[in-house]
Amino acid sequence: MTTGFNEKLGEGGYGSVFKGKLCSGPSVAMKVLRESKAIGVAHGISYLHHGCEMQILHFDIKPHNILLDEKFTPKVSDFGLAKLYPIDKSVVTMTAARGTIGYMAPELFYTNIGRISDKSDVYSFGMLLMETAGKRKNLNPHAEHSSQLYFPFWIYDQLDKEKYIEMEDVIEEEKKIAKKMMIVSLWCIQLKPNDRPSMNKVVEMLEGDIENLKIPPKPSLYPHETLERICFDQTTLPEFISSSSYSTEIATNAPLDESI
Repeated sequence: MTTGFNEKLGEGGYGSVFKGKLCSGPSVAMKVLRESKAIGVAHGISYLHHGCEMQILHFDIKPHNILLDEKFTPKVSDFGLAKLYPIDKSVVTMTAARGTIGYMAPELFYTNIGRISDKSDVYSFGMLLMETAGKRKNLNPHAEHSSQLYFPFWIYDQLDKEKYIEMEDVIEEEKKIAKKMMIVSLWCIQLKPNDRPSMNKVVEMLEGDIENLKIPPKPSLYPHETLERICFDQTTLPEFISSSSYSTEIATNAPLDESI
């Protein structure tokens, strides 16, 4: 695709970027990672939260910010929205929400749901995990049935009814792994931060046996934001989905309540 990496576009913190071209025609930018001994996505986020002298909250966990080395070892990248916080405190003080629509935890918008903490990264990781396991984005405006529009709802219904989740090009053992990932992802995206596991617990669940995992309560949107209002407004939905890859520090209409 890169014709021997002969057209270098630039240099980043994790390696060099080269121009490539897909067989289907579109041009792409391909980053070649430098040699590194850095751990997987769940392990990496767990280290950021619990393994440093200062807690590091990423605030932009999403597929675009996960890179693979030559051995396909995943690494967390792009710390442009990250925030340092003392490890002995569990609540982050912020005056503006930050992250990418579609992966941002609800407490970043609605202060009465819970406090902003490392559980916000857990939520984003849950969305990433679900998309990876299901091989599709968490919102699908082209779904045949409205129940499939918001992927977490559909996944939960399938698991709760013990239905087989159709996935192409997946062998039996991979189906079991994918099911485990989906169950863990549903725990990660619980509405209230306190109902989500820590990243240490997430790692434990992913490395454990699926027989030890229970189906969590059904994930829900914010009580006053119904699925119909968000997803069936044809003027809003395309804009919402097209912005899902846009990372920024988003100012809310009013400052977050720092007294909570």
